[in-house]
Parts: sequence; C-alpha cells; structure tokens
Amino acid sequence: MKKSVLTRYRVMAYVTGVLLVLLTFGMIGKYALDLGGAADFTQVVSIAHGWLYVVYLVFAFDLGAKAKWPIAKQVWVLLAGTIPTAAFFVERRISRELEGVLTDGEPAAVKA
Repeated sequence: MKKSVLTRYRVMAYVTGVLLVLLTFGMIGKYALDLGGAADFTQVVSIAHGWLYVVYLVFAFDLGAKAKWPIAKQVWVLLAGTIPTAAFFVERRISRELEGVLTDGEPAAVKA
C-alpha cells in the first residue's frame, strides 16, 4: 500500500476532528452560554464539517479497502469522524498499525 493513501486519510482525520471539536464548542456557546455570534459560527462550521466528512469517508473507505480490513473495523474508522476527538485517537492507532506495510510507491530496486 502506498504511503499517500495513509497520508490522505490522516489529513482528513485531523481536519474532520478539528472541525467537529469546533462545532462542539460552537454548540455549547450557542445553546448553553447563549452567545450572540455562535449561531453563525456553528452554521459555517457544520456545513464545512458535513462536506469534508464526506471526503473523509471516501479516503477512509479507500484506506480500509486497500488494507483489507474486516467490515467492523471499517465501520469503526468511518464513524470516528462523528464523535468529538475520536478521529484523533483512531488516526493515531491506524497510523501505528499500518507503518510496517507502507511503501513509497517506487518499485523495489533489483540487485545484480
């Protein structure tokens, strides 16, 4: 498996995780603290998170298909983008797990 497949997943996991944490803070500000600008903030962040979560799903599914994960693990990784901070922990675990099976995409050198 190419390293770029994991890198794409990692980037989107962090982006999705950060947006979800921001959305959580925005919801707390909107509903619990009744802050004035929180409604606009949560609307913008929720739209961004929604669209980028779809990209995360595509990249996570691609990674899972190439890593040949069982369905349960695939669903676990896909749902990590919906639970605040879970994407960070899942990304770290997946990255450590896949470190040994990555290649740079270059063919192996043939020794003479």
